[in-house]
Amino acid sequence: MAKTAILVTGVAGFIGFHVASALLARGETVVGIDIVNDYYDPELKHARLNQINDHPAFRFVKMDVAEAEAVKDLVLEAGITRIIHLAAQAGVRYSIENPFAYQRSNLQGHLSILEACRAVEGFEHLVYASSSSVYGDRPLAGDGFSEDDRVNEPVSLYAATKRSGELMSTTYSHLYGIPQSGLRFFTVYGPWGRPDMAYFSFSEKIMKGEAIEVYGEGHMHRDFTYIDDIVEGIIGVLDHPPAGGKNEIYNIGAHQPVGLMEMISTLETALGREANKIMRPMQPGDVTTTYADVSKLKAVTGYAPSTPLKDGLERFATWFKGYKGLN
Repeated sequence: MAKTAILVTGVAGFIGFHVASALLARGETVVGIDIVNDYYDPELKHARLNQINDHPAFRFVKMDVAEAEAVKDLVLEAGITRIIHLAAQAGVRYSIENPFAYQRSNLQGHLSILEACRAVEGFEHLVYASSSSVYGDRPLAGDGFSEDDRVNEPVSLYAATKRSGELMSTTYSHLYGIPQSGLRFFTVYGPWGRPDMAYFSFSEKIMKGEAIEVYGEGHMHRDFTYIDDIVEGIIGVLDHPPAGGKNEIYNIGAHQPVGLMEMISTLETALGREANKIMRPMQPGDVTTTYADVSKLKAVTGYAPSTPLKDGLERFATWFKGYKGLN
């Protein structure tokens, strides 16, 4: 039996673009949707799409994931039985001034996808993006944050919407038997990344000779995870739908928290420039630490992240200089 096309939402985004590229490379047919909004430079989103638009097995449809009827119609028309749902309003600080963007993209958008899955007879698997933000603010301790930990104290609206998505998915799995896997991403970085992420915005300022603002006085830790390792994990999960129409939750990270100052030092080396640093206090909604226990994902898919931060940031710096014409 021939494989059906895979729908990738948020396909013009950082992770979505890389996932679609990897799926196409392994011979899948991909339908990608994205609204291509201006949360950050749309030109970067179009540049990503330009890398895959000419692939004969790729079809792009500009669409708002929150438009439930349009999403369902596309899923039915294209014969979709597997979805990787990555479209979302990202960012913690942005939610302070733009809360309803999160309601539309992350709540209404997730519900639109669930309803589309519900409409498909024999739907195979929904893989959707959650976030390490659901764990709230906690200290660096033990072997990392576990999927079994309590996650009822989000410190940002973004985190609250991502946890809400997990709960909606659990309900739809229970009611309608839709096999689902939620992925709690831990600080993804790499080429074609998001300009609102620290490593990217720091690079822009460092190369311009501008000062960077280091929040949390530099004491924060993040489980930086290279994009190739993330993509491997996503596709591994796609190929292992949970039995019995369940909703399984997985951490997906490097299991290697790194201090913010160490990341900056590594980035300075990769860029060949030293940063002028201005220390700032923690911002509302930020967390002190992220640290992924990935044993559950490893047990199911064999997931084994293999890219050290030094190598990943060197690859990012090479791409960044080329993209910005700084070589």
